[in-house]
Amino acid sequence: MTATAEPGRIAIVHLTGRLADGDDAGAVFETTDADVALAEGVYHDHRDFAPLEFRVGEGHVLPGVDEAVRGMAPGETETVVLDPADAYGARDDDAVVAVDRDALEARSDTTAAVDDLVRSERGDVGWVVAVDDAEAVVDFNHELAGRRVAFEIRVLEVHAADDTHADTGDRGEVA
Repeated sequence: MTATAEPGRIAIVHLTGRLADGDDAGAVFETTDADVALAEGVYHDHRDFAPLEFRVGEGHVLPGVDEAVRGMAPGETETVVLDPADAYGARDDDAVVAVDRDALEARSDTTAAVDDLVRSERGDVGWVVAVDDAEAVVDFNHELAGRRVAFEIRVLEVHAADDTHADTGDRGEVA
């Protein structure tokens, strides 16, 4: 009998995330498969396209992905559409803040410009969405917050957590 992905077991999967709605529906925003990345025009040499390995049920991946993989066996493929709550969360207007431009530039040692990534004093990462002479507006929401997304999940292997030939470390995290 083939092992299925159940809580506590190690699942090794290829997945591809696409936007589910809007003018850009179907656009790939994440993949672990180099062949998909090449076909979709999102391949980057600096990225390691490798299967994702995680322990099922331990919160290492998006809740909707974790739930979808449960019960799947090697060789199975499933596509799930996730609402924001099961993916990257709802958009939070309070996570868009105006900061003093001079203070931001002094702290980050750069000139604030739209689309720059910045880190808050707490360590949160956001990007500059607007700049004027006095302030910069920084959005700390995940870039896919509030969006429905679809993940194609292909299970490659499933191992017991104590299986000595399985690498139990995460190869990556869908975040």
